[in-house]
Amino acid sequence: MNPTRRQFIKKAATGTLAATVLPSMSFANSSILGSNERVNVAVIGVRSRAKSLMQAIAKYPNAKIIYTCDVDDNIIEKNNEWMLKTIGYKAKVEKDFRKVLEDKDVDAVFIATPEHWHAPMAISSLQAGKHVYVEKPCSHNLFENELLVKAQKKYNKVVQMGNQQRSAITSQQAVQEIKDGIIGEAYKGEAYYSNNRGSIGKGKVVAVPSTLDWDLWQGPAPREEYRDNIHPYNWHWFKTWGTGEVHNNGTHEIDVCRWALGLNLPNKVTSFGGKYTYDDDWEFADNQEVFYEFDNDKYIKWVGHSRGKIMPNQPGRGATIYGSKGTITLSRNSYQLYGLDGKLIKQVDEKEKSATLNTAGAGSLDVKHIGNFFNAIRVGEKQNSPIADAAISTALCHYGNMAQFVGETINIDTQTGKVKGNKKAMQYWKRDYEKGWEPTL
Repeated sequence: MNPTRRQFIKKAATGTLAATVLPSMSFANSSILGSNERVNVAVIGVRSRAKSLMQAIAKYPNAKIIYTCDVDDNIIEKNNEWMLKTIGYKAKVEKDFRKVLEDKDVDAVFIATPEHWHAPMAISSLQAGKHVYVEKPCSHNLFENELLVKAQKKYNKVVQMGNQQRSAITSQQAVQEIKDGIIGEAYKGEAYYSNNRGSIGKGKVVAVPSTLDWDLWQGPAPREEYRDNIHPYNWHWFKTWGTGEVHNNGTHEIDVCRWALGLNLPNKVTSFGGKYTYDDDWEFADNQEVFYEFDNDKYIKWVGHSRGKIMPNQPGRGATIYGSKGTITLSRNSYQLYGLDGKLIKQVDEKEKSATLNTAGAGSLDVKHIGNFFNAIRVGEKQNSPIADAAISTALCHYGNMAQFVGETINIDTQTGKVKGNKKAMQYWKRDYEKGWEPTL
């Protein structure tokens, strides 16, 4: 390893972000990588969303993917072919992410695994001296959420969550205009997602495919038998591995509303809804509304239609911010300003489009968001989504599930993030871990 590279491995780090559930948007850097130094990247979990991430990484001139990692040989093989065709080269391959973390040439890790792996893998990566880009949600539960923020502070590396709309120029403009009073006193955010997912059936216990390391796939989760309706996608709808639609997609729009309204943690959270469509193994609400109450009579409403689209033809996802003088609607591709009479005043569009409803979600926002992550590592650019702030939006989604699970309004201690006076809800603060796999600092 050359001296410059050795110095980077030893010293490169960003400024400290508060290790609490409250955000710290300041950014200082005591050891910034030289502007010509390359960031070597490992991508862990390379099936769907990772394709969008890798295309964005490839567009950054001072970054290269040197490892790809997945527990499924079929996914690895298909990804190798895809990389050669799409990016022009293929990376070294590992099946066990721990071997990737042992390589000191790896500077940054991108995590696009099932959600139960996000925080444990991010924490392990930080402990190995890596910067981390972790897909949303950044945690499977609030215990992990809190631990990840503490880990970022302890190991002093850049950690960015994949809430890529934070890097949308039009959204940034809209949020600034809202803060400047363009719609008067902003008081309400509506976040929604509408899709028409089918039944996942009732899984049958079958032999584990010979290409899949099922034990490593489960990792920190308690062991279960392999069933034919879990891998590679439907794990989203099982509580052991996933977090439901309020996290899978709600993280994005709830985050936008919180950002636009300048809010931190809510005082109260109420959830309505249930599973209304298919008789299958889906374990979360498939249609859900969550209300978040904040100080100063501000609130956010999440409306999730996983299985049965909102009709008539309302766009599939978005956020609307209401103010005393008008409203603003925000999406990944544009924003619109309306007066109180509902008439359109102006619309501002992104120069390039991003996907909204498919599972990959590719587009220009990935390029901008990942570019911001790399620039934070290399030249100390202020992050658009530092983990201390992103974890707050993730916490809101966890509260939505908590309130839904217990069937009652929950009250939040805004200083600690804990649920007040509700032992039933606090049972969901932390999960059971497979022996030897619980993340620690």
